[in-house]
Amino acid sequence: QVQLVESGGGFVQAGGSMRLSCAASGRPFSTYAMGWFRQVPGKEREFVASIRWSGGNTYYGDSVKDRFTVSRHSRQNTVYLQMNNLKPDDTAIYYCAAHRVGASNYDLWGQGTRVTVSS
Repeated sequence: QVQLVESGGGFVQAGGSMRLSCAASGRPFSTYAMGWFRQVPGKEREFVASIRWSGGNTYYGDSVKDRFTVSRHSRQNTVYLQMNNLKPDDTAIYYCAAHRVGASNYDLWGQGTRVTVSS
């Protein structure tokens, strides 16, 4: 069974940094892109960042540009999200997702990891 497992969430003060990791395990799959999304209970899910597996092109949501960096370790099938200068508005559950080759969109999701930024 294929799954994505996030780690690295927790509590941090505003202005601090945190790094999230997402590792794919189970049956190997071909990846088109991997992304990070976040959601606050009661609100819509928000795109945070993504990275193309081939070529490494990165994309960011407007609210995190210049503060967050997405990267990957292809051989380990792992994607990272380095978050700097965190703000209370960054508080959310962060989800990792994979857009597998052949799928029309992100079709594999992790269970989420909670990030809380205190003011």
